[in-house]
Amino acid sequence: MSTHWGYHSHNGPEKWPELFPMASGHRQSPVNINRERTTRGSTLSSKLTWSYVPANTKSLVNPGYCWRVDVNGEGSRLSGGPLHTDVFQLEQFHCHWGCSDGKGSEHTVDGVSYSGELHLVHWNQTKYPTFNEAAKHPDGLAVLGAFLKIGKHHDELHKITKLLPFVMHKGDRVTLTEPCDPAKLLPENKAFWTYLGSLTTPPFSESVIWMVMKEPIEISHKQIELMRNLRCYDVNDECPCDEILGKVVNNYRPPLPLGNRELREYGHH
Repeated sequence: MSTHWGYHSHNGPEKWPELFPMASGHRQSPVNINRERTTRGSTLSSKLTWSYVPANTKSLVNPGYCWRVDVNGEGSRLSGGPLHTDVFQLEQFHCHWGCSDGKGSEHTVDGVSYSGELHLVHWNQTKYPTFNEAAKHPDGLAVLGAFLKIGKHHDELHKITKLLPFVMHKGDRVTLTEPCDPAKLLPENKAFWTYLGSLTTPPFSESVIWMVMKEPIEISHKQIELMRNLRCYDVNDECPCDEILGKVVNNYRPPLPLGNRELREYGHH
């Protein structure tokens, strides 16, 4: 689909259902996490566990609407919890953020936004041969989400944010200079909320088992400023003189109705 989508008024979230029919589905993400409406899921047969291979965290790219790190998923493993016995492999991780602190996360908690949200995207390798095939099935993908809060400098994330000036324009890509461990991008407290949802960018496939960490991670103001400095246009194109001067900011989808879906919380306090 070549339709140019984005986060501006003319091609942003309000317009997406016209461009992508799936965006109007009943299993869309993100949602507002209303803590009074969550059910306690104390009876998980097994704990959610993950492990990653830092050396396989390969390259950083600017696709024009965020930053993304592409990963060779071999050896990575996410399983247990709401995923039961299926093993999911890491495909990529990326981030969403706002133009100012206090907005930018896709999920909200009791209506409150964080300054950003990190997404680790995995696919079900137990049942499906490839990421693209998995994305077509209701249990094909699993995304771990972590909220970003402005505070102290994040050492592991620094391995990525320090390279953002080198992927300033859409299509730019660099190889990571040192291995980054995705596990170190997640909070210490393993408590999370889970529900069945979708990708939050086109094609909005309703194939995601979401696990949103309850505890945010802290990153520095300087680190999020490096994200806000990315450009959404090709180096050869002129800067679109739009409301945000061609910068990648406010690249988040607002929450959609939970409907009759169940939102469960699993605490490891």
